[in-house]
Amino acid sequence: MIVKRKDESALSAIAEDADDLLALRRVIKRGDMITGSTTRVLKRDRDYSRPDRGERVRITVTIMAEKISLDGTIERLRIGGTVHESNNDSVPHGTHHSMTVAAGDAITISKRVQREGGGKGGWARTEHRILKGGGGGKGGNSTFILVAMDTADCGVALLRGTHLDVSPNMYSGRGGKRYKTNHNMEDFFGQVASAIDAVAKEAARGGGGGQESRTVILFGPGNTKKRFANYIGGRQPRGGRPGYEIMMVEGIDSGGEDGIHVFAKSEAMREAISSSKLALVSGILDRIIGHAHKKVPRYAMGYEETLAAARMGAVDSLIFADGALQQYGDEQKVVDLLNMAEESGADVYGVDSSTDIGLRAAGLGGIVALLRYAVE
Repeated sequence: MIVKRKDESALSAIAEDADDLLALRRVIKRGDMITGSTTRVLKRDRDYSRPDRGERVRITVTIMAEKISLDGTIERLRIGGTVHESNNDSVPHGTHHSMTVAAGDAITISKRVQREGGGKGGWARTEHRILKGGGGGKGGNSTFILVAMDTADCGVALLRGTHLDVSPNMYSGRGGKRYKTNHNMEDFFGQVASAIDAVAKEAARGGGGGQESRTVILFGPGNTKKRFANYIGGRQPRGGRPGYEIMMVEGIDSGGEDGIHVFAKSEAMREAISSSKLALVSGILDRIIGHAHKKVPRYAMGYEETLAAARMGAVDSLIFADGALQQYGDEQKVVDLLNMAEESGADVYGVDSSTDIGLRAAGLGGIVALLRYAVE
């Protein structure tokens, strides 16, 4: 999240990924003033113009938020409310409008109502913590490029926070044991290196102007990954950009997309990137499941159990799946639970179905928590 303080009551924010959109969903409340760029269809009174057609123009408006909703499927935050300011005379004050916020979009949030426990301008300390942490919790939102290399195929993925974006497999053209084919591994390596460059640039472009990821985690069966490490290590970067930092991981015997998913849920992943948010969440989830197996009442599963623990201030870490906001029928009550846990000092992590951890959290009720002490 790129955040810049404008004055005591307002700040500008640019969401860099899905976690940041969730953070915005948690801090934007009814009554907040949201300024951003959006589009609106304006009907023109012209000769021979169709009454049901209009011209879509881009406008800058300030609306008072009345309805906020997050669509995790398409990674969009929708804010609806009443127009208070507009740079277009065709959009009068007092009319209703909605804006859609995606990764890379800039908005300004003004909180002019003094809230209980808030600072100047109505900003609470917890809200600043949520924005600073990109959705809360420990662990940085560092990005890593994962490469699962084999002689026949290769998978490349971008790991940012707890989100995994996997690119389509690339194939070397090498035949199996029974069929010999002519193929050039140098060409294959060049294809993979170009894909890594594209993923690194997309990480920066899609993240609202952040830095390119330059850490490549390389794994897979056999020695092909070592040959590729030598290739990419001796390759001259273009445009004066720095080279990649190569991290070799052993113990993953699958290449391609399958290898990416095997690595994402392995102990090798936690050892290689122990400070990453995904590794931290994986460890917390394992502890919760361990308590459940041993019947140690230091965990909560589901909305009701977690809410009761949060009211007692017993939540140490809370994990929720991306579908939990819609799963319980009322998105706002889930957001209130997350913020309540954060205010009590808990670390809150959101995970999605792009990783095995997200699927495990969804299977445990969508919301699970590790508790500071046993609660019956």
